[in-house]
Amino acid sequence: MTQQRKVRVRFAPSPTGPLHIGGVRTALFNYLFARQNGGEMILRIEDTDSQRFVPGAEDYINEALAWLGIKFDEGVREGGPNGPYRQSERRGIYAEYVKKLLDAGKAYIAFDTPAELEEARASIPNFQYDASTRMSMRNSLSLGEEKTKELLDAGTPYVVRFKVEPDNQVQVHDLIRGVVTVNSSVLDDKVLYKSADMLPTYHLANIVDDHLMGITHVIRGEEWLPSAPLHVLLYEAFGWSDTAPEFVHLPLLLKPDGKGKLSKRDGDRLGFPVFPLEWHDPKSGAISAGYRESGYLPEAVINFLALLGWNPGDDKEIMDIDELISKFSFDHCSKSGAKFDFEKGKWFNHKHLQEKPDMELAELFKPVMKAHGVNPDDFSDEYIAAAVGLVKGRINFVSDLWDNAAFFFREPESYDQKAVKKRWNAEMPTIMEELIQQLRALPSWKSADAEKVILDWINSKGYHLGNVMNAFRLTVVGECKGPHMFDITELMGPDATISRIEKGIRDIKLAEA
Repeated sequence: MTQQRKVRVRFAPSPTGPLHIGGVRTALFNYLFARQNGGEMILRIEDTDSQRFVPGAEDYINEALAWLGIKFDEGVREGGPNGPYRQSERRGIYAEYVKKLLDAGKAYIAFDTPAELEEARASIPNFQYDASTRMSMRNSLSLGEEKTKELLDAGTPYVVRFKVEPDNQVQVHDLIRGVVTVNSSVLDDKVLYKSADMLPTYHLANIVDDHLMGITHVIRGEEWLPSAPLHVLLYEAFGWSDTAPEFVHLPLLLKPDGKGKLSKRDGDRLGFPVFPLEWHDPKSGAISAGYRESGYLPEAVINFLALLGWNPGDDKEIMDIDELISKFSFDHCSKSGAKFDFEKGKWFNHKHLQEKPDMELAELFKPVMKAHGVNPDDFSDEYIAAAVGLVKGRINFVSDLWDNAAFFFREPESYDQKAVKKRWNAEMPTIMEELIQQLRALPSWKSADAEKVILDWINSKGYHLGNVMNAFRLTVVGECKGPHMFDITELMGPDATISRIEKGIRDIKLAEA
């Protein structure tokens, strides 16, 4: 029946800290699938674990997804007909469904204290709270109705556990992994509800909300855990099997090196972010790097993440969001984990920067200029865009533009001493004076025209081409690197170019022997 319903997916993070990049990929795959199928996407905040709630985490999640361009049709900010979208505001709804399970004998009340549970784990090898052990524990099944009522009337803390019947073959239909069969005996009687905070656990809240919100596909990035077969049993217990969603368990994101899933420690160790935005921990004050603040473009992050565990079926790698949507399918998702190649992430950023119009890139560069004490208003937008255009092929991040383009906006304050030693000799000031005369006489400052005239002059004088051109570059740039020399001078124009050569003649000192 899910195939006949309009596709509706949800991304349901917990506000327990910053959104991990693996969570971002899960949100992205939900988004791509929904849009590819003309469906809808919901943002639901799973804040039922009150002990782990972190102030500011929900706002962080919303800001991160907005920066990346992952948009929602319903959610905590967008609103919608299925709210509230924050689980802590749905207590009354969950209580109703807990009662249904208890009345139907599908769940029971347990009064075991943490100390009693710990004692059971210590005394029973591989202890699991299930059909084989539940009658030896303190719960409504073992205590009986009268004792249970007595404890409830006394305000004794309790939990509600799901009653898993043993030795049933539970089938989970997964769009990536196919049909996975799990024997129910490996499942424990999970806690569904806690009287301490009158909130459900993840298992109950998800099932109820997914059903009430019409979710057709549950796409998540967690490991293959018993939660999927448990959720199948819960759908059966409520009589909702015909409208249960399809499951999709995405491949894990793995460490760049070694084994295991990607963690924050890997990012700290290898020097790359694992969060979309910079995170300021409200408790410790620690600051963790973010992709946005590290200079990544949102479209590059999206492109990079989309190809971790999925491929479009061809060799194309650079794609915008519309192309990703048009090509997306779980048929091309991998079952095995995807290694997180952070260097490839830099490559994606490099490629997307190259595709940005120079004028747009110039706007991104202006804050970098200001940070280095240069007022962008002192230069025309066209000049900044042209300068950026000449060097953008060399950069991975917008911040890299300064190291490559600073000389367009500031005269050299010093000169590379290795280049001076190699290229500057006693005759070079005289040759540079001659070069100035040639430049003053140029009929055209167009790059190709100027290059022909100056190279012909160097050749006619019998000068060493490499020495003269590198000395020329040294006076203008301050070092022997940068884009094509005559592209530089065409953009700078006669006055700035000649002024810098004159400054170089005055300031460059012969290297000591």
